[in-house]
Amino acid sequence: TKVVYHLTDLDKVGFALNNIKNHYEGVGGPANVTIVLVVYGPALKAFHAATAAPETVKRVVDFSRAGLQLNVCGNTMKAQEVTLKDLLPGFVIAEGGGVVRLAELQSMGYVYIKP
Repeated sequence: TKVVYHLTDLDKVGFALNNIKNHYEGVGGPANVTIVLVVYGPALKAFHAATAAPETVKRVVDFSRAGLQLNVCGNTMKAQEVTLKDLLPGFVIAEGGGVVRLAELQSMGYVYIKP
């Protein structure tokens, strides 16, 4: 199974990360699913390395090691004046933007989930 989680709301970051944790557990682990998290808009602030909550840091590191693909909108990065170095490790830039990346993934058969 291939799944893309769409995260834009800052107040939904913890909820979305819980969903991903539950998803991994529900399918018997990361080996049984490919998950991409596409982050843009206000939610990106939760992933700024200097200010990220300890629980967010831990989950991102653990999920990234497990195979979670972290995509960040290049447009949001410009708007928030951050570079990849300013974010938690593991992110790759969706150069065309978050919405373009979501559409690309869905066209490749990824199931769309917006917590």
